[in-house]
Amino acid sequence: MSTDNTEADTEPNSERARQELIELAGEFYDQFADGDVPRMRIPTRTKSNIEYSEEEGVWVLGDRQTTRTAKTKAGAQKLLKAIYTIEFLAQQLEEDRSSTLRELYYLSESWDNEFAQFNDQDDSNGLVEDLEVVSGVTREDFHMRPEESGATLMGPLLLREQTRRGEREIHCQEDVGEGGYQIPNNPDTIEFLENDAEFILCVETGGMRDRLVENGFDEEYGCIVVHLKGQPARATRRITKRLHDELDLPVVVFTDGDPWSYRIYGSVAYGSIKSAHLSEYLATPAAQFVGIRPQDIVDYDLPTDPLADSDINALESELEDPRFQSEFWREQIELQLDIGKKAEQQALASRGLDFVTETYLPERLTEMGIF
Repeated sequence: MSTDNTEADTEPNSERARQELIELAGEFYDQFADGDVPRMRIPTRTKSNIEYSEEEGVWVLGDRQTTRTAKTKAGAQKLLKAIYTIEFLAQQLEEDRSSTLRELYYLSESWDNEFAQFNDQDDSNGLVEDLEVVSGVTREDFHMRPEESGATLMGPLLLREQTRRGEREIHCQEDVGEGGYQIPNNPDTIEFLENDAEFILCVETGGMRDRLVENGFDEEYGCIVVHLKGQPARATRRITKRLHDELDLPVVVFTDGDPWSYRIYGSVAYGSIKSAHLSEYLATPAAQFVGIRPQDIVDYDLPTDPLADSDINALESELEDPRFQSEFWREQIELQLDIGKKAEQQALASRGLDFVTETYLPERLTEMGIF
């Protein structure tokens, strides 16, 4: 059994997060003291300011910035919301408590200034992202959680988890049920202790994840199966990156055969536009795509659905997307547009319930050099 000596920073970075918030609030105070109109400079997080870094292989923020200033009513209200949110987050960190993004939206209803209250959850979510970008601290270190994603992993991995009830060691096969180990909101509180893993397989759908576990694929091939649960949450992408970087394990992504699923792969490998400011923290550029490929639809005569107009538009857009400019992706996307079909992972069951674990994945992973 291999042992990894790289330890996670198991203590949440609460003090640094709180200090960054206090310093940001201090900047507002200094501006008032100097007789200046309060302002906050924020990197622009619009699509036009997101760039694909060829060197890093991920989406990153460009150089453009906007200045949020109290010179206008709208700007002043946004800064007021920021000040109230900073105060709330700093107090939350001081008390070692946490809350969800949804709770922050509702909590603002109790704030004594109605102009500081959020209009909707998109409003509060956007402000938390602003504070991430400006402070250089992730929302996880602010102790802010999304609603539970329910994503899990299963495989030959022993880890140590920090909880409010202390540390506990968990083996992600022997100590969990069929559902696997649930990925926590902040995977940086986990320390990887030992593993017998050969690679990581990220799986889009719950049905396929269950098929792999039921057939013992994780045990037979030394595989850590990560259930992406559709478009993967930040915690799912973060733990995948850590497993790759710290345990030196290859990552392959197994999705449906449609343009939206290819973007799921893209978010694991290259990051997403929405979280471009965190690509270094979340993206795994070395991740490879295992299928379902349009060529599989032809080769295995899989059951299919016709491409909708939205699918066709998405595929044509991907032909221009820098993440899909390799010869492989151009060939596969053009083939899919030509045949006009898409297929789900479960379509492989048309060749038998064991086909995916006995034939499809072993053959494909061997071709890719994973085995």
